[in-house]
Amino acid sequence: MTSPVPVPAPHPSGLPSDVRNWGLGAHLSGFVGAFFGVAFLGPLIVWLVKREEHPFIDHHGKEALNFQLSILLYALVGGLLMIPLAIVTLGIGLLAIIPAAIALGLLWLILPIIAAIKASNGEGYRYPVTVRFVS
Repeated sequence: MTSPVPVPAPHPSGLPSDVRNWGLGAHLSGFVGAFFGVAFLGPLIVWLVKREEHPFIDHHGKEALNFQLSILLYALVGGLLMIPLAIVTLGIGLLAIIPAAIALGLLWLILPIIAAIKASNGEGYRYPVTVRFVS
């Protein structure tokens, strides 16, 4: 006699694992896209392809995309401000830009990991300091 295979209990969120995994993937795909210099491309693809399948995926895809676009905007503006600031202050102004760039890099690294954990747990997440380009 064979023993019956135990059926796993459903996730506390009630969401199937594939839905939660696509939400998680939306956030982590920014890291993959960064290898190609376009961190927003991964979340954009996940959102465009899967947004109609479940509101959870739509939410996390939009959040990840908005965050990556916001970081790109902040980096571009900071980079453009850095040039005249360096010229006017003979380079001393860069001492103010460098900590801001480090902080931006840490936000880009840490916040998607937090969001991915939330998605994996079946929870919603809204990034702070994010411009809502896509709503």
